[in-house]
Amino acid sequence: MSTSTSRIPTSFDRSAAITRSMLGWGVVAGPLYLAVGLALALTRPGFDLGRHALSLLMLGEFGWLQRVNLALAGVMTVVAAVGMIRAIRSGRGLALGVLTSVYGGALVFGAVFPPDPMGGFPAGEPEGTASLSGMLHLVFGALGFAAVAAAAIAYAGWSRRVGAPKRSALGLALGAVIVLGFFGGAALSTTTAGVALLWLAVLAAWTWLAVASAHVYAWSPHPLGADAATAR
Repeated sequence: MSTSTSRIPTSFDRSAAITRSMLGWGVVAGPLYLAVGLALALTRPGFDLGRHALSLLMLGEFGWLQRVNLALAGVMTVVAAVGMIRAIRSGRGLALGVLTSVYGGALVFGAVFPPDPMGGFPAGEPEGTASLSGMLHLVFGALGFAAVAAAAIAYAGWSRRVGAPKRSALGLALGAVIVLGFFGGAALSTTTAGVALLWLAVLAAWTWLAVASAHVYAWSPHPLGADAATAR
């Protein structure tokens, strides 16, 4: 009587397992950040999702919660970026990983340097002055969104090379949305339309990271080997 023992893998690629684990953080980073951010937005007095950017939650008495949230999301993004480099191991993989890590690093520094009060939030805080922290927050924000838009374009090129034209088109589309959303939102930051554009850029950036991380995860070698992966 035959058994399935012959199909049990005889080796385990620890490096491949680590790479896939790192890429997994890129899938969960955005949803976790948005879930925590929305929970804070709905419970902080005076915060209006239609008027205030999510980054303003870093201000005030409980601002440290959003700062930790953003910093953790940035760290998870950098981990996923390293996973991309480990998985692809080519010029495109290096460019994709480096640009994604710049995005993650910008998120971390954006948490270190919170923005200035705006639009009446937090209540009672003086507005109209540009602090060093506020200016650095804008600089790192611009750098981060430019990096993730470039990463989306690099991902599109890699997807085309590995025979995934639909993923390539999606990468280009999300890259364009990120650029238009962030820079359009920055120009109209004091208006409802500007806040909506910023939200669009944020959602597009996290969507791209999840899509790209999942794609590279599925494309990368299985730690149990090809035979074991197909047997499962």
